[in-house]
Amino acid sequence: METPEKDYTHRGWIAALALIAVLGAVSFIPPQSLGGVKLRRANILSDILAFDDAAPAAEEPALFDEADFHVDMAQVAEQIEAERIEADTAPRPVRLTFEWTLASGELPHRKVTPDSTRLNPTLVGIEEFRPADSSLLRAFYDTLLYAARPVRIAVLGDSFIEGDILTADLREKLQQAYGGGGAGFAPMASPLTAFRRTIKTQSKGWTSYNIMQRKAAPQHLRGNFYVSGWVCQPAAGASTRWESTDFRQRLDTCTTARVFFISPADSRIELTLNDTLRHEFEVEGAPAVRQAIVTAPRIRSLGFKVLSGTDGFIGYGAVFEAGGVVVDNYSVRSNNGQAMFWTNPSVNAQVNALAGYDLVILQYGLNIMQTGVRNYTNYARQIEKMIAYVRQCFPGAAVLVLGVSDRSVKTDTGFEPMDAIPYMLDFQREAAENTGAAFWPTCDAMRSLGGMEQFVANGWAGKDFTHINYAGGRRVAWSLFDAINAGAYEAYAEAEAARIRRQAEQAVLDSLRRQKIDRELLPAAVTENLNAPLK
Repeated sequence: METPEKDYTHRGWIAALALIAVLGAVSFIPPQSLGGVKLRRANILSDILAFDDAAPAAEEPALFDEADFHVDMAQVAEQIEAERIEADTAPRPVRLTFEWTLASGELPHRKVTPDSTRLNPTLVGIEEFRPADSSLLRAFYDTLLYAARPVRIAVLGDSFIEGDILTADLREKLQQAYGGGGAGFAPMASPLTAFRRTIKTQSKGWTSYNIMQRKAAPQHLRGNFYVSGWVCQPAAGASTRWESTDFRQRLDTCTTARVFFISPADSRIELTLNDTLRHEFEVEGAPAVRQAIVTAPRIRSLGFKVLSGTDGFIGYGAVFEAGGVVVDNYSVRSNNGQAMFWTNPSVNAQVNALAGYDLVILQYGLNIMQTGVRNYTNYARQIEKMIAYVRQCFPGAAVLVLGVSDRSVKTDTGFEPMDAIPYMLDFQREAAENTGAAFWPTCDAMRSLGGMEQFVANGWAGKDFTHINYAGGRRVAWSLFDAINAGAYEAYAEAEAARIRRQAEQAVLDSLRRQKIDRELLPAAVTENLNAPLK
């Protein structure tokens, strides 16, 4: 007699359920560390079970030394005001400007009709938060459109714009659209000048000090840093030669150069134009910031030499311009904005008095971001202080905060956008809103072009997935130009609409006045005939 075959199917189901239970239990084991190596959660059932293993973000980690950002704003205001009062009440004011003119320095009245055409497909506009705070930005647009003087833009940032990356193309497009030429600011001497392609700089006999290593500078120099981030001390006969390049359009159309320096003791300086013409100035000693201005039909190169009086002499650099738009790049490597507070506000204000800025752009925060960090409250407070500091030093300038650029970090599956970016952007935007500054999200502009991953694939950014190169800077600059140009176009359209309304109102008013004169001066019969309809 045959034994019936047993059915073991139910045992298979029991084994499967047991395995699922074990895997589920393992999934609940939190991430561990073994011998300093971090082990992730073994969540094999991730499609069913989800866990939030992110570190709590209630407290902002120590991302920077807050002592580096310390500044007494009341003291800054007092220092600037004291400098102004001293300059106004000095019994024998010293000469601040030394001019060498080989051509008329008068600029023709400019009236520009902006073009609404965009360089990049997607417009990422400048954000303004309160109409009452937009007056300086509107004043900047009006200056861009109508002013018969240079329109000055200062871009303060970190290594993201070092070497004139981004600013070279922003300068080119603004000058093409609104006039101007020249490379803007170039330091007197710096070990980084070789990286810059928009102007050639050759220096001899200068000792240069960077503000990030300010403690290495002599004591009398530490308190005289400008927002450029460099102070330069000359030996006897120290000289600098700047030469224009054709790296971007309009760089070689410079007609005016301004050299900024401090000469505490009597000194003698020499300027050399286009390697042929020379001119000397006797400079009376004074602690004030001075400028030597050269105006010529075309400045291809400029030499500056300290012939005597080097004791305490400080060289800052030169600005190369040609009317229209001037864009000065003030990049300082590893600077998160704190170096601004190590500059001398009086020096900043004095330079501004000699050549005032209409717009100051702040590009910071890239080095502050960290993966997993969502709280940037403390850094946002520092941004608000930066904006206040800029307004003290450059009171006529509108302030534009650039949100952080796109950035990717390496993961097990490749490079992915840093998760901290949207949080940093929100805190930067909030800081701008709280202070009435304008805001422009750089990351949004980059992502409209494919983001950092696409920038690297196109050869527009480095393999660190953090820093753009000149090709990437061009694309970001075009987006920023589109934003500025859109604001100027809107201001232009509003002004034109107001002008047309005034003309229409004036036409009606003129008609009424004519009728009134007719009634008062002409006989009634003549008036009736004049007003009678034609047959």
